[in-house]
Amino acid sequence: MKAICFYFQIHQPFRLKRYRFFDIGNDHYYYDDFANDDIITRIAQRSYIPAAESLLRMIEESNGKFRCALSITGTALEQCEQYVPEFIDLLKKLAATGKVEFLAETYAHSLSSLTDPDEFRLQVKEHDEKIYELFGVKPKVFRNTELIYSDEIAPQVAAMGYKAVITEGAKHILGWKSPNYVYSAVSAPKLKLLLKNSKLSDDIAFRFSNIEWDAYPLTADKYIEWIASTPEEEQVVNLFLNLETFGELQSRETGIFQFLEALPRFAAERGISFLTPTEVATKLKSVAELSVPFPMSWADEARDTSAWLGNRLQNEAFEKLYSVAERVRLCEDRRLKQDWHYLQASDHFFYMATKHRADGAVHSHFSPYETPFQAFTNYMNVLSDFIVRVEEQYPLSIENEELNSLLTTIRNQAREIETLNKEVASMRNNIEHFEEERAEREAKAAQKAAEEAAAKKAAAKEAKKEEKPAEKKPAVKKEAKPAEKKPVAKKAETPAKKATAKKKEAKPVAKKSASKK
Repeated sequence: MKAICFYFQIHQPFRLKRYRFFDIGNDHYYYDDFANDDIITRIAQRSYIPAAESLLRMIEESNGKFRCALSITGTALEQCEQYVPEFIDLLKKLAATGKVEFLAETYAHSLSSLTDPDEFRLQVKEHDEKIYELFGVKPKVFRNTELIYSDEIAPQVAAMGYKAVITEGAKHILGWKSPNYVYSAVSAPKLKLLLKNSKLSDDIAFRFSNIEWDAYPLTADKYIEWIASTPEEEQVVNLFLNLETFGELQSRETGIFQFLEALPRFAAERGISFLTPTEVATKLKSVAELSVPFPMSWADEARDTSAWLGNRLQNEAFEKLYSVAERVRLCEDRRLKQDWHYLQASDHFFYMATKHRADGAVHSHFSPYETPFQAFTNYMNVLSDFIVRVEEQYPLSIENEELNSLLTTIRNQAREIETLNKEVASMRNNIEHFEEERAEREAKAAQKAAEEAAAKKAAAKEAKKEEKPAEKKPAVKKEAKPAEKKPVAKKAETPAKKATAKKKEAKPVAKKSASKK
């Protein structure tokens, strides 16, 4: 039997206020409360609340056959508790049905999995505690920030006790394979991988109201028919969407809520069931191991991490932020830790992207800044003040001499590591320069040798052409024979010999003349 697994994401970062250079050291409050209140309230009223009510009706009207999963960051839950507590009440009702599964993830929607395993583990644990505190359930399936996943991350997730991970069904990883199967991690074989079907997810999220789309209008029966027509052996279709797709990205006027609520009825007619991620991981077997050597995500055309760490601005901000991670974890300042969470949200780095074309348009659409450079400047001003506070508050918050000694050691080691890194970088540059020069010399030598060899070969061919006709012509041999028969020139005679010869010649003449007389 074919199954659908629906995942709905809720994430809302705290919006930073315009924080200028001269605020550093004077103003330690970084957030635009008015904007945060306005954004979360507006989205909740237009999307989150009506979407949650639709999910409740779908569960009730299908007698519990409709099931789905919710992925909500800890920071989003904090905002909802502060500004729209009625939405938290709806989430509790969904949890009480037993048909909605809450996923594990990082508390701050951070990129810690890419750089700091300790921070990553602590945030996931903190998020689990928040979910249990509000809804009384413990997550069993993990979903990383922006669906980021790699072979390096898999063992960390498995060590935290999760059964499965939901991630992107990226084409550059799958190749000819289909995302509609359960796979397992090559670096943690017991951890199952549930892959998002990008095409079918985007049909709802981005193309639903596009009148230029060749499949417009998209109806529930047509959509279910597409899923039913996939090969029979394909097990599950994972649909991962932002919950704000319903009512915000696709307005109520498009009929998006009616479309959503009609899906269970048409699915039942075609024998398609709805499962939670844990049910998928439990009931379905893995068909193969999947290797993901480099981190992938669900963002941009490349489906990698370049949406957040693709340029020098992003990387400088990212490295500067996590350079104080160890010190923040050692301190006990609640306000400092809260700011630490909020500053890790991946959206801050997303706004700094300098991409173009379709990807650039998406980044610009969601960014509150006019340019990526403005986003970088504002964030770095805030981060500079935050780091000053870490430097000032840390020694005051810890009286333990051993920990202070540890901090001194860490600082010294950090300086040594930084110096060594610079030396290594310098040596690497020198080696690369030397390798380039050597490669250039070898290329020139090889080219010269090739030219000389070609010249020698050409000369040898020419010489061979000249020699061959002289050997084959018989005329040369015939001319040589007469030359051998010619009399050899006599040696020059001495005067004495000449005189003797004359006498011999003269004698007969004299005799003849005497006889006549």
